[in-house]
This record gives sequence, structure tokens and C-alpha cells, in this order.
Amino acid sequence: MAYVINEDCIACGSCISECPVEAISEGDIYSIDPDICTDCGTCADVCPSEAIHPA
Repeated sequence: MAYVINEDCIACGSCISECPVEAISEGDIYSIDPDICTDCGTCADVCPSEAIHPA
């Protein structure tokens, strides 16, 4: 099950460099491609706004 980014995202970029499979895309609110996400949770661990959760 992939992780998702909710509206609490502040687009700080912390998660992008942590994703080992480059599943995160930039935007006003970042998004995670569920077809690429390996459910490792690394992005959620570094998110300062706690906007990333399992789907």
C-alpha cells in the first residue's frame, strides 16, 4: 500500500531526496505515485508537517 501526502504539505522538499524510488512529484502539494511507491515510509519519517501517511 502506497503512502499519500495530504493538504498539510508545506512543499518543503524534505521528502523528495529521501525517496529511494523517486515516487514523489513537486507541486503546491507534493504527490506520491502509488505505482512506484514501495511503502518504505522514509518520506513520512522526514516530513516536518506530518503530512505523509499510509493510504
